Amino acid sequence: MAGAQLADVAGILVEQEGVLTQEQMAAVQREAVRTGEALLETVVRLGLLGEGELLQILSRRLSLPYVVPEGSAVSPEAIAQVPAKWAAYFQVLPVSLEGEALVVAVFDPFDYEKLDELRLALGRPVRLALAGREAIAKAHKRFYGVGAETVEGLLAAEGAVSAPVAQADEAQDLSLVDAAAEASVAKYVHQLLLEAVRERASDIHLEPFENSFRIRYRIDGFLHETSVPAGIRHFHPVIVSRIKVMANLNIAEKRLPQDGRINISVGAEPFDLRVSVLPTGFGEAVHVRILSRSTSFFALEELGLTKANQNTVERLIRMPHGIILLTGPTGSGKTTTLYAFLSRINTAEKKILTIEDPVEYRIPGVIQMQVLPEIDFRFSTALRHMLRHDPDVMMVGEVRDEETAQITIRTALTGHLVFSTVHTNDAAGAVSRLLDMGIEPYLASSSIEGIIAQRLVRTICPRCGVPLPGGSVLPGELQEFLSRIGEADVRRGSGCEYCRFTGYRGRTGIFEVLVVDDEVRELMMNRAPSGAIKQKARSKGMQTLWEDGALKVAQGVTTAEELLRVV
Repeated sequence: MAGAQLADVAGILVEQEGVLTQEQMAAVQREAVRTGEALLETVVRLGLLGEGELLQILSRRLSLPYVVPEGSAVSPEAIAQVPAKWAAYFQVLPVSLEGEALVVAVFDPFDYEKLDELRLALGRPVRLALAGREAIAKAHKRFYGVGAETVEGLLAAEGAVSAPVAQADEAQDLSLVDAAAEASVAKYVHQLLLEAVRERASDIHLEPFENSFRIRYRIDGFLHETSVPAGIRHFHPVIVSRIKVMANLNIAEKRLPQDGRINISVGAEPFDLRVSVLPTGFGEAVHVRILSRSTSFFALEELGLTKANQNTVERLIRMPHGIILLTGPTGSGKTTTLYAFLSRINTAEKKILTIEDPVEYRIPGVIQMQVLPEIDFRFSTALRHMLRHDPDVMMVGEVRDEETAQITIRTALTGHLVFSTVHTNDAAGAVSRLLDMGIEPYLASSSIEGIIAQRLVRTICPRCGVPLPGGSVLPGELQEFLSRIGEADVRRGSGCEYCRFTGYRGRTGIFEVLVVDDEVRELMMNRAPSGAIKQKARSKGMQTLWEDGALKVAQGVTTAEELLRVV
């Protein structure tokens, strides 16, 4: 460690600012020598100063600008002056051009050796600005693309495109792969997966086109295109091959769809990746579904149910027999809600069996099976055999056809509690869906105890949520609803780094809980239209999806725009 660096850091933090003592500085020096990291990194890691506080002190004492490298603050012309591999190696971010000089953001302005090396490599003057380490790392991904330095290494390597793809270790710790020195396709795929996990993505889409290769993450239900390095299109075939090898798929088969699984870990957290490969006119498209195996299930209180709806649901899921149906489109959180229900009633006194497609999460104490159509193991087949195991509660992933519906209903009529899902727009529509499948009205009316429709809405970011400005215009129906309930805290997200500048982070459910009582059963027996069933349920206190969502707008949980988008 250079004495000049120590003297400069100590001179500012100990002598000029007095924020550290001589003893603390000595401890920082010893720890930095032991770990090999920079002095400033050690100060932050030991918790002696926060990163923001430290950078503000350095900005004031060194007369260097403290920047937030976002959007227009970073010049594309400046980015073009420094290759991605240099930016990663020197840990700098080009920000702007000032005449002949290049302004770069750094966290450690005392790393004189590296900065001199950068000036020599660029052959031009370099001026410094200060930025946080995480901000620089995120800006690298935004402006260069995920794994850009790896792709540049591949482009520079002789014959890299045709290099063989090696088998991946099962459940490899991706958080350790970034330290790997070699630039390879395997490293790029690991970086891609690691970035998706860190961004809380539920899905990754790798999509080839004639002259481009697009990568998108689905975060909080929305697709976000991620930056990819220039030249990535050339490596599309080997990237797909690498993923197929990790998923134990046939890399020689490029004409048929294939499905597989990958087990990985990030640190101590295990993940199950479901991989689907589709042939297209420009190569194979890949979809990766990310499932955390360590994520705890949502408790009933965390789903977003109102107090009244939660009390109703508690009563329904503890009934001795009957069918509880969940409805909603794909991706509306039905499976998560079902798991919350099962977890709530999962006790040593109850035997619970499930048949799913696929099994997304494992519930301790519950016997879970997955359908396998290739060997004719379907929902209907599984249901017949599940009854021989003396279950108290069963969950059927989805009622898709008349045969499954018939067996499910007859199972409920023989004294079992059955949970399942159907795809309809609202709760009342589930009745019409079953009748359309060929189920007799008397069977449906005598077996169904409750129908719950749900959607997912994005929640306002807790860090940048602000009250809606005065004079803002809301849709007339929503404005009328808010005026009826009295005081409301209508908010919106202004956008920040924490929420990827969307104004939203996380999701919650909105629900419509229809209890099938004698009056509703009579309507079902008479094949009444879903509108009549819905009207009857509303007259008895049912809150619609729209009303539940409007209440969450009034509570400042989500926005009017999000409610209108979803419902």
